[in-house]
Amino acid sequence: MIVGIMSDSHGDAAATARAVALLKSLGAEHYIHCGDVCGENVLAEMAGYAFTFVWGNCDDVSPAIRKYVEGLGLRWPQRDTRIELAGKRIAVYHGHEPGFATAAGGNGLDYLFYGHTHRYADTRCGGCRMINPGALYRARPRTCARLDLVSGALRVLRIDTGRAVPLEDTAMTPGV
Repeated sequence: MIVGIMSDSHGDAAATARAVALLKSLGAEHYIHCGDVCGENVLAEMAGYAFTFVWGNCDDVSPAIRKYVEGLGLRWPQRDTRIELAGKRIAVYHGHEPGFATAAGGNGLDYLFYGHTHRYADTRCGGCRMINPGALYRARPRTCARLDLVSGALRVLRIDTGRAVPLEDTAMTPGV
């Protein structure tokens, strides 16, 4: 199963649309957004796809947004969530929550996806692989990630070019 992972849209619907289109073209069957959606326009880009997402520290979780989310047919998210896809146990966080540090210890997880830092990361903590896809806003370059849950193959992709980000470019600092 191919999973598309993104984070930190911060209201940029065009960047979110580019990420979804790129990941779809590369076979994504399920999409994960690691928080800081920040707007109805981004939520609208997620509608119609198999999306799991969480709220970030900049998201509005008002009753009006809940009504909008549910009206789009999306599942109302929490600040963190756990799902199982292709037999893999996955936790999704934004990365600022108090429970994030505990989850990062593994706790029987195969994967932990997170955002918040606007930097790509692929690390391990025990048997848990922790992946940050980078950010769709205020990052150079703007990136998302494609993960094959069966093989474990990960590609971090620039949404402006559709090309994979070379390993030496993955420690970039956020841009303005």
